[in-house]
Amino acid sequence: MVDLPVPSRGALPGVVPGMYFGTAPTIRARRGVPLSINCQALMENRQIDLTPRAGHGGEVRHEAGAPTRSRWLTPGEVIDAHRHDDHQIVYAARGVVLVTTGSGSWVAPANRALWIPAGTVHAHQASGDLELHFLGLPAAVNPLGLDEPTALSVSPLLRELLLASTRSPGDGSDERRRLRAVLLDQLRASAQQPLHLPAPTVARLRAVCDLLYADPADNRTLAQLGSQAGASARTLSRLFRSDLGMTFPQWRTQLRLQHALLLLAEHTPVTAVAHRCGWSSASAFIDVFGRVFGHTPGAHTA
Repeated sequence: MVDLPVPSRGALPGVVPGMYFGTAPTIRARRGVPLSINCQALMENRQIDLTPRAGHGGEVRHEAGAPTRSRWLTPGEVIDAHRHDDHQIVYAARGVVLVTTGSGSWVAPANRALWIPAGTVHAHQASGDLELHFLGLPAAVNPLGLDEPTALSVSPLLRELLLASTRSPGDGSDERRRLRAVLLDQLRASAQQPLHLPAPTVARLRAVCDLLYADPADNRTLAQLGSQAGASARTLSRLFRSDLGMTFPQWRTQLRLQHALLLLAEHTPVTAVAHRCGWSSASAFIDVFGRVFGHTPGAHTA
């Protein structure tokens, strides 16, 4: 059981202020053991499949080093499941990226970056036209001491450092080394962000979560969802805390916020996003979004 702090008066419904949601362990591929997990992508009800691709001997695609480069992806385009021996920072300068692992999913807009630890099996999906920047770091270099995927805030300075680092990644000059040192200092100062949606591992809980993956606007109570999934509200409430490390309202709010980011990246109007994600009004959605991300959803559609 994970003890959650009690929200303060006026706290965001379903979100504990300051809480980092990355509580579930990362599932890593072991040699000779196929990893087969279907994690729900939130855009157009697609799935990002972490099953090993044909031609890789039944194993997840392996890349010895994490590349440092930039790449454009079209809306909905997927980089299939793979792992690196190095750490990697993933940053979307334009659009929104969805990163899926065996323990859940992370969505990052342009003011967030994702830390992918060495050895973590992960896949990427683009929402909107995606300008994606990858920065590889040796496994021995871990400025934040993180061993699971994490969303980090990106200051204007860190953004420029990430962009500059991917423009000429093969440059081994003294100037490049100094730039890398400043970048690592900025990473150490980056705050962790609550952008993780953990994936359920228990069948009864997965059945309920699947209903909400399919329709984030579903406003049924936990008891009503449980009656369809064949489990009581009390049992499901316990499973949300023990399996996912958060309450049912917190998980559903996190799901809706992730879905909202993906829809906004597709230039969906704010009012339509609010409706499709289950908020009673656009103003209620704007309030929740602003308190979590620090800016209005309209900033993503400009």
